Amino acid sequence: MLGSTHGTLTTHFRARVVACGEEPHAAVHSMTAAAAEGDLDVSGRPLHATVADLDRFFRPESVAVIGASDTEGRPRTGITRQLVAWAERVGARLHPVHPTRESVFGRPCSPSVADLPEQVDLAVLLVGDPLPVIEELGQAKVKFAVAFASGFAETGEEGAAAQARLAAAVERSGLRLLGPNTNLNAFEAFRDDLDGPAIALITQSGHQGRPVYTLQELGVRLSHWAPTGNEADLETADFISYFSQRPEVGAIACYVEGLKDGRSFLLAADRAARAGVPVVAVKVGRTETGARTAASHTGKLTGADQVVDAAMRQFGVIRVDGLDELQDTAALLARARKPQADGVVVYSISGGTGAHFSDLATGAGLKLPTLSEEKQRELHEWIPDYLNVANPVDNGGHPVGDWRGRKIIDAILADPDVGVLICPITGPFPPMSDKLAQDLVDAAETTDKLVCVVWGSPVGTEDAYRTTLLGSSRVATFRTFGNCITAVKAYLDHHRFAASYRSPFDEAPRTPSPSFRKAQALMRPGHQLSEHAAKQLLRAYGIRVPREQLVTSAAAAVRAAGLVGFPVVMKASGARLAHKTELGLVKVGLTSASQVRDAYRELTDIGRYEGIELDGVLVCQMIERGVEMMVGVTHDALFGPTVTVGLGGVLVEVLHDAAVRVPPFGEDQVRAMLGELRGRALLEGVRGGPPVDVDALVEVVLRVQRMALELGDDLAELDINPLMVLGRGQGAVALDALAVCR
Repeated sequence: MLGSTHGTLTTHFRARVVACGEEPHAAVHSMTAAAAEGDLDVSGRPLHATVADLDRFFRPESVAVIGASDTEGRPRTGITRQLVAWAERVGARLHPVHPTRESVFGRPCSPSVADLPEQVDLAVLLVGDPLPVIEELGQAKVKFAVAFASGFAETGEEGAAAQARLAAAVERSGLRLLGPNTNLNAFEAFRDDLDGPAIALITQSGHQGRPVYTLQELGVRLSHWAPTGNEADLETADFISYFSQRPEVGAIACYVEGLKDGRSFLLAADRAARAGVPVVAVKVGRTETGARTAASHTGKLTGADQVVDAAMRQFGVIRVDGLDELQDTAALLARARKPQADGVVVYSISGGTGAHFSDLATGAGLKLPTLSEEKQRELHEWIPDYLNVANPVDNGGHPVGDWRGRKIIDAILADPDVGVLICPITGPFPPMSDKLAQDLVDAAETTDKLVCVVWGSPVGTEDAYRTTLLGSSRVATFRTFGNCITAVKAYLDHHRFAASYRSPFDEAPRTPSPSFRKAQALMRPGHQLSEHAAKQLLRAYGIRVPREQLVTSAAAAVRAAGLVGFPVVMKASGARLAHKTELGLVKVGLTSASQVRDAYRELTDIGRYEGIELDGVLVCQMIERGVEMMVGVTHDALFGPTVTVGLGGVLVEVLHDAAVRVPPFGEDQVRAMLGELRGRALLEGVRGGPPVDVDALVEVVLRVQRMALELGDDLAELDINPLMVLGRGQGAVALDALAVCR
C-alpha cells in the first residue's frame, strides 16, 4: 500500500573493454580482485556485483570546485553558486580552486588542488579538459570527481580515444569519476518534508529525468539523482548496486541510452533482485534510429534490443517505454505494500467506463476474477439488482453520493481474492466524484490492499484531485488508463518475481566439467566444424544425436546403412557446407542398398561444389514424428554468449519465433523461454498429436548453456537445427548442427 580471474583474461572480456573505451589493465585489475575473492564463474567472469561506497559522493564532508568563479554572466558562476547552496544543504565544507582568484563568493580560494586546506571527498571539475587535473586529484587522495566537459565518446572515434585516456588516468589515480558529459542533477534540491520509501533516479540524459524529479510536487519522495553521462568510470550498474542497499530507497528509476558493460548491469540487477528493490527502466534502442541517436549522445553500445529486453526480464528489471510510464510505475512500486492477492476489481460510476477499463486491463494480462455469488448478493444490498457487480462493479452513480458508497468499497476490499481496487473516474462531477474520491481515500487508510484511482479530467486543478487524491499517501493516482494498467501489472509481476527469485549466479558453474575437456579436443580455432564434428561436440556434452557414420565410399555407405538401420538419411559433409537441404545435399527415407549407392554418387559429384572440400558423406538414422525446434548460441556485443530456443526447421527463418537468455540461468528461465514462443502449443500437442518431451528439451537448452559458459569465446556460434523433440518420455535428438570456432 502507498505510504510505507583466475589468471587469464578472456578474449571477449578484453575486446569488450577496449570497445568501451577502457584500458585493459583496468579490467585485469577488477578480474584479479574477483579471483582473489574466489568469486568467478567457469569462464572467469565475476559472480557478484561490486558495490562502490558512494556515501561520500552524495554526502561529502568536503568539496572542491576546480575552476570556481563568481564573475556574473559566466556559466561557471551559476554552477559554482548552485554547488555552494548544495554544499550548505548537505553540510559539506566547500573549497573553491582557481589559480588567479583569492576568493570566490567570499570563500578563500586555493590556487591548485595541492594547496587545498584538507583532503576532500568530492571534486567538481569546471574545466574544459579534465584529464590534466586527474593526476593531481589522485595525489591529493580525492575520493570522487565529477567531469561536466563534453567532446568525448559521444563525438566519434577521436572523442572515444580521449575518453579512453581519461578512463586510464582515473584508474591510475584511484579515484572514482562521474562523467564526462554529465550535468548538475546530482546536486539538485530534494524535498525533505516527504515521508515513505523514495525513488532513486539514474539517467544518462539529465533532461529525461525531469518528469520523475517533479514527482516531488505530487508528494512522491526522491532521495538521489545520478546523471551518469558517458560513464568513463562510474556507470549505471554502480548506482543500481548502491541504491539497492539504501534503506530509504523503495524503487530505482532509470533512463538508459546504452550500457557500458552487460555483465555488470546484470550483476547489479541481481543485487537489486536479491534485496527486493524494483528497478524500472526506459532503455533506448528499440529501433535502429533510437540506437544510433543514443550512441551519438553518450557514446554507448545499445546492444541487440531482443537480448537487452530478455536480459532485463530475466533479472526482474521492469522495462517501460515512456517517461510518463517510468514516473508512474516507479512511484507505485516505491510506495505500494506487498499485494495480498493478485485479483483486480474495477469499480466505477459508469458501466461503460468499467467495461472499457476491464477490456484494456484483461488484454494487458491482469486477472479480473468474477466475484462470488455471495459477494454479489452483498453488493446488491446497496446497488440496484439490474446492474452488473460481478467485476467490473457498476454502482450506477447514485450510491456514491451517500453512505452506501463507502459500504461498497469496504465490501470489495474485504474479498480475499481481491488485491487491487481500481476506480476510473473519467471526469469531475462534484456531487459524485468528490464524495467517491474521499471514500476511496478513507477506505485506503484502513486496508493493506492497493487502491488506485484514474482521474481522467484533462484540467487537473479540481480540489478532489489536487487535495483529496494527491493529498493521500495511500492511494495511487493516475491520469491515464494505460499508465495505471502498466503500473499495476508491473507491481503484481514484480512481487510475483521477487517471491520466487533465486540468483542464477549462486548456481553458476565455477569449475569446468569433464565434458569441457572432451570438447576442447574437438575445437578447431578459426574454423567452422563439419556437421559430423559439430555433433561430436554435442555428444561431449551429453546431447543426443542420431546413430550415424561418416563414410568415403559407396560400399562403406551401404555397410553403414545396415548398421544404422533402414530407413536412413544421407548428407554431404564438409566444414563449409551450410543450408544443405536447400542445395539438395540431403537424401531422406532411403530404404535399400541401391538407393544408398545412388545417393552416395549424387552427393559426391564434385561438379556440385564450388571449391568446397568434402570430408565424406553422413549415413544417419532417420528420426520422425516429433516437433522440430532449434537451440543456438551467439555472442552479443554487450552480454557475451547468449542462448536462443525457438521453432526449428524452415520455420525459424519464416516465423522468427524464438526466445533468448543470457547465461547463467536455471530451469525456470528455460521454461519461461518456451512460454514466450508463439508456437508453444506445438509442444503440448495439436490436432490430436501427443505432447512432446518438454523436459528433454529443457535439458538440452541447459546443456547448451553449459557449453556457452565453458567454451566462452572459443565457440563463436552454435546452431542445432532441427532438434527433434520426440513424444513425452522419449527425449530429443539433434538432427543437424553447425558450430563455428573462434
